[in-house]
Amino acid sequence: MEIPDGLRYTDDHEWLRVEGGEGVVGITAYAAGELGDVVFVELPAVGRKVSESQTFGVIESVKTASDLYSPAAGEVIAVNEALADRPELVNDDPYGEGWMVRLRLDNASAADALRDADSYRALVEAA
Repeated sequence: MEIPDGLRYTDDHEWLRVEGGEGVVGITAYAAGELGDVVFVELPAVGRKVSESQTFGVIESVKTASDLYSPAAGEVIAVNEALADRPELVNDDPYGEGWMVRLRLDNASAADALRDADSYRALVEAA
């Protein structure tokens, strides 16, 4: 299973890639695999403020629906519009074209409190 180094991970299976003062957020390949075929993704409006661990959207698959949780606090500055027509991108490329939101982070160093790739690997291997 793909778990890229250089990203930070939550126990809820979201990932965060910090780029300067911004963060790109998505769900992990593990989460996408557990969900099954994604059929719908509801994302927040640009400009919405989110807190760490706050629900920012919903993802639905053929099996279930799940909330999406923000790994960090910040303002939504972009959403992946492609997911409206192609939600399967979350399954096909969860760390690339399947990204969900871009945040202007309140505190980029907050990512340091999240799991690194090795810690996240241990979490999913224990599941």
